[in-house]
Amino acid sequence: MLWYHFVNTINLENKMNPTIETQMLIRNPVQEVFEAFIDPEVTQRFWFNSSTGKLEQGKTVTWSWNKYQVDTQVKVLRIIENKLIQIVWGEPRSTVDFIFEEVSPDKTYLKIRNYDIPLQGAELIAFIIDATGGFTTVIDNLKAYLEHGLTLNLIEDK
Repeated sequence: MLWYHFVNTINLENKMNPTIETQMLIRNPVQEVFEAFIDPEVTQRFWFNSSTGKLEQGKTVTWSWNKYQVDTQVKVLRIIENKLIQIVWGEPRSTVDFIFEEVSPDKTYLKIRNYDIPLQGAELIAFIIDATGGFTTVIDNLKAYLEHGLTLNLIEDK
């Protein structure tokens, strides 16, 4: 089952620049799902422990995960309200698109795409596995929080 999920979340057509994708229907209005990523007061309930600020186009913020003693710089490349948040982050640096599609007034289809990954071989495979699992956990945690008000601590417990 893991292999099936792995193959279906990666664009294998572009072998020089693979794209990792995770996705989920969130039963909340697009504005709420979008704001959950923009506003660190909300985001820290399902992803990181702290942030130096809200996401704004052209701004760089720092996200922190206390358990892992990790901080990362997040540069916001582009924001289209209720449609797209595009960032560059991490080590190695890669691009991440958070794509928000309104399915109905109370449902949003969220896609997270990670690409421009400057690795090859075994390092690339390890990155793909880690990022796919990580972003899937983020979406699962988000869904539980927004739909049911539950804080599952999935990131902390992983």
